[in-house]
Amino acid sequence: MLHARPLRVYVAAVLLCLAAIAATRSWNVTREYGYDPDPAGTRRFLRELEQPLFADAGRDAIRQARGVDTFLYRSANAAHLSRYGEPWIVGKQGIGDCLSWGWAHGVYVAAAVDWAEGEIPEPPLFPATEAVYGGSRCEARGRSFAGWSDGSYGGAAARWCRDWGVLWRQPYDGHDLTRYSADRAKQWGAYGNGGKDDNGRLDEVAKQHPCRHVALVTTFDEAAAAIESGYPVPVCSMVGFSSRRDADGFCSRSGRWAHCMCFVAVRYGSRPGLLCLNSWGPSWVGGPKWPDDQPDGSFWVDKSTVNAMLAGEDSFAVGGVEGFAYRDLSHGDWLDEN
Repeated sequence: MLHARPLRVYVAAVLLCLAAIAATRSWNVTREYGYDPDPAGTRRFLRELEQPLFADAGRDAIRQARGVDTFLYRSANAAHLSRYGEPWIVGKQGIGDCLSWGWAHGVYVAAAVDWAEGEIPEPPLFPATEAVYGGSRCEARGRSFAGWSDGSYGGAAARWCRDWGVLWRQPYDGHDLTRYSADRAKQWGAYGNGGKDDNGRLDEVAKQHPCRHVALVTTFDEAAAAIESGYPVPVCSMVGFSSRRDADGFCSRSGRWAHCMCFVAVRYGSRPGLLCLNSWGPSWVGGPKWPDDQPDGSFWVDKSTVNAMLAGEDSFAVGGVEGFAYRDLSHGDWLDEN
């Protein structure tokens, strides 16, 4: 009996510690998020790149940036209308595979800009998110099995897209990837692109469509310059937001999200910001939009908050066919003319 109370105190302390650990990592087992940072892994990938930083790889785009409001989602919508005959609507993740959605949005928008600029002949198909997710968890990390918990990180997705590539939303031998499947994402997240017993067959297919040009973005000014030249930025961070846009279309910073989304537009003027495209479907956020064709499911982020998000150093610009060369996109409908 003399030791009963100390034992109870000890057990209570252990339970509190376990609860605290679970709370800090609860995002990793929820379907809304899925960013699992690995700073050492991202640093290893950056050492593999000849020009790992957008400050170097995109120096010309940064130098010639003119501070022009630019809306890359318009190229994605035009490409989608041309390819599928219907407007582009943001999708909805079903497990903690946000990394694959943020990167699929980045790859799609980058390819749509290439098409709009006449650099590729056909409007792109949308990338298969399950392939990005599985590849980032297994192949990009040298694993054959990544386990059943959810999550990945920006450097792993960048390595997969650069060193392997992407699959599209279409049928392949033994796999119909036309529509997103949360169950497939779970299976491929455990066993890699193609799932169990694929033995690398779909990896070889993905290698036919690599994203050769990726570079780390660390500041608002870099991201803004990237977008002005047509290069979207999948963004990984721990910064959360409200679910209501203010009068200018911005969401305020709120809480903690371990999440990946994608920056697809930039605005300057009295309130600079980047447009952030989420992967929770079109109706999770409400409130005013700017401009009127701002995609449902997206929100503007103030410059200071963008800098806080990019400070995590796990967000990459996705380049075009010619890398990160400066491109003057103002001849199209990239600008708001109102």
